[in-house]
Amino acid sequence: MAKQRTDLACEARELWQAGEKGARALPGVKAENGESEGFATHTVTIGSEEGARALGRPRGTYITLELDGLLRREEDAFPRAASALAGLLAPMLPPKGDALVVGLGNRAVTPDIIGPLSAEHTLVTRHLVAQLPQHFGRFRPTAVLTPGVLGTTGVESGELVLAAAEKLRPACVIAIDALAARGTERLCRTVQLSDSGITPGSGVGNHRFTLSRETLGVPVIAVGVPTVVEASTLIMDLLEREDDAGLPGKDLFVTPREVDSRCADLSRVIGYGVSMALTPGLTVEDLDLLL
Repeated sequence: MAKQRTDLACEARELWQAGEKGARALPGVKAENGESEGFATHTVTIGSEEGARALGRPRGTYITLELDGLLRREEDAFPRAASALAGLLAPMLPPKGDALVVGLGNRAVTPDIIGPLSAEHTLVTRHLVAQLPQHFGRFRPTAVLTPGVLGTTGVESGELVLAAAEKLRPACVIAIDALAARGTERLCRTVQLSDSGITPGSGVGNHRFTLSRETLGVPVIAVGVPTVVEASTLIMDLLEREDDAGLPGKDLFVTPREVDSRCADLSRVIGYGVSMALTPGLTVEDLDLLL
């Protein structure tokens, strides 16, 4: 039997609940809904090994931010979305110290471009703080890395991040990447934040070097956007089946028709939100001038 693939903790919990038919609660797992800047949030906290095994992801806190209003182009949706992301991300960060922002993904593949595009919208300040402290002393030193992918560089992205972390010795790493969802309703309209690290390529089953506190020696906060759903998962839902035996689509992934524009919008939200979380007091207007 194969599980339906998803990188979202909220969906993993929904799948577990459906399998249990609501018969029992999952020990050590807490879920709650909330709101930030008018956008819905769903928080799943995995605090036990039993919960981690059941949901198939490490212990930690996972926050899903629903940005439907951004997709609908609601008034002030962009600044509200960036502020919401910043407000959720800030408590996950250490109070001080340099930050290394890593944009994971392949620029040549549109659904995988979230990381590199977000990096372009992130304010880089490490050199400015060092060289012009009288002007940039209030900014948190931030470096940005886009390591590419193994197929185009010949080097594991995780190895490059590890080398950069050993050289820069940041207080934290923020890793941004594309994810896979279980259903199409969350594609390119949600952002998941977690404090448990990330495995590049896991969304499409191409597991690489894991970025986590254990591998890098510093906290790793993951920011991800689901941009694809496995075709066999959609077929399983359509046929109301619990296994994928004999089904096509195990190596096919579905993405929205307008994935390019959606990734462009969400990448800007993430880059601005990360910058605002790292340097409190920055506004969207400030970043429009600085980036």
